[in-house]
Amino acid sequence: MDRVAILQIDQVTKQYQAQGQQVRALDGVSLTLDPGQFVALVGRSGCGKSTLLNLAGAMDFPTSGEVRIDTQITSNLDDAQLTALRRNKVGFIFQNFQLLPTLSVVENVELPLLLAGSPDARKSATESLAWVELSGYEHRMPHQLSGGQMQRVAIARALVHRPRLLLADEPIGNLDTTTGNLILDLLRRATSDFGTAILMATHSQDSTRVTDQTIVMRDGRIQ
Repeated sequence: MDRVAILQIDQVTKQYQAQGQQVRALDGVSLTLDPGQFVALVGRSGCGKSTLLNLAGAMDFPTSGEVRIDTQITSNLDDAQLTALRRNKVGFIFQNFQLLPTLSVVENVELPLLLAGSPDARKSATESLAWVELSGYEHRMPHQLSGGQMQRVAIARALVHRPRLLLADEPIGNLDTTTGNLILDLLRRATSDFGTAILMATHSQDSTRVTDQTIVMRDGRIQ
């Protein structure tokens, strides 16, 4: 397996203005993710976890320092290059699933591939749903699913293009313990089946049972 780091964050700071004052959301943060590595970011709300995920997914950029996704420095890329990077190499999972309510399950999963112009979008989406054990649910609508099923659809969508990096923001925050554990086991399996690197933000120390490394954040710094 290729061991070139998927994600490299080097001495990153992030500052922004809030109510006329300068706020430092991240302060000298560094971390590296290798293929197949599962890392949890743990800390209270406001500690910088979500800010770090946004930088890791090239949704935002550091005030200083560098973020590299698969060796590409995100702040050096133009809009078209950033779109291609996120579309081809990064997957996202959110606490509230973010499924499109007017699309069926399979249409939600195939959407990233359709946007990328893939000729085999429906076939790949069906296979991705089978991987999360939702074969037979292709034509249901999101409102017909349980919370755990909706998160499995979201995982199928995030992995349908086989991203190098998967970013998960509180992926079990809206789920009961049993269902949450099933989701965590599914994410763990993605690292071994596809070599995907996963960076997960979580409030729950219990979530770290499936991870390779736990990073505790406080006040924008790694403890």
